[in-house]
Parts: sequence; C-alpha cells; structure tokens
Amino acid sequence: MLKKPHYLKWLALLAGLLLLAGMLTPLLTLTRLWMFDEQISILTGILKLWQQGQYLLFVIILGFSVVLPLAKLALLARLLSVHDRVGAGTRRLLHLMHEYGRWAMLDVMVVAMLIVTVKLGVIVSVEVHYGLYLFAAGVLLTMLVTRQTVHWLESAER
Repeated sequence: MLKKPHYLKWLALLAGLLLLAGMLTPLLTLTRLWMFDEQISILTGILKLWQQGQYLLFVIILGFSVVLPLAKLALLARLLSVHDRVGAGTRRLLHLMHEYGRWAMLDVMVVAMLIVTVKLGVIVSVEVHYGLYLFAAGVLLTMLVTRQTVHWLESAER
C-alpha cells in the first residue's frame, strides 16, 4: 500500500475553512435606487429563499452549496484519517462524490448569472465581495483534494 500524502489533510482543512468563510461572509451587495444596500451571503440568500416561499430553490441551493460540499469534506477527512485499508463502500462513495464535482461550481455560476443579470439593470447595481472568491477557492480546493485522494486510492489498489 502506498503511503498516504499527509498534505492532503491540511489542504482539506483549508478547503473547509474557505468554504465556511465563503458561506458566512458577504458575496455581494445589491444597491437599489442608489439608496438601499443589501449584503448577501450564501446563508442569508438561502434563508431569504425560504422566507419568500421558494422552497424548491431553497432545497437545491442548500444541497449544492452547503450540504454536499460539507459532506464531501467530511468523507475526505474520514478517508484521509483512516490508517488501514479503505472499504469498497467508502471507495464507491468517494467516486460518487468525485463525479458530483462537476456540479460543484453550480452555485458560483448562479451567483455570476445573478451579477450579470443585475448589472444589466439601470436601477440596481452589484458590488462583488471577497466571500465569493473565498467560496470559489474552497470549492476548487475541495475538487483538487478529491482528485488527489481518488488518485491515491487508485494507486494504492495496484
């Protein structure tokens, strides 16, 4: 069995911190009629969807932006902390999560489309904040750690 790369644990931890910071910090500020500012983070945006009765969108964004990334990091942390062989069920779950990675940037794309749409309006302006960059960096780093972990597991099987 190949030696497990220890740097992956630290990268996974960094990815988790970036994701959490990106979820909690403002992604953007909407300014309506040049007077009314509203800062939006992922979590406040999800809460607003619930309050406005947009339950399907609430579930989709909550699932793709919060639940799945955190579940993926929890699985990665478990895999990277296991000292002996990884079970077939866990390996299948990791491959499934790796396949989900194609959809990991969906929420970042939704925010980008919102910004472009709002920028086209005359009454509303958008200012992008560092939360968007933190979240995108967390998602990309999670994808990298997942790929490296899958590669490590495949190499260990040979």
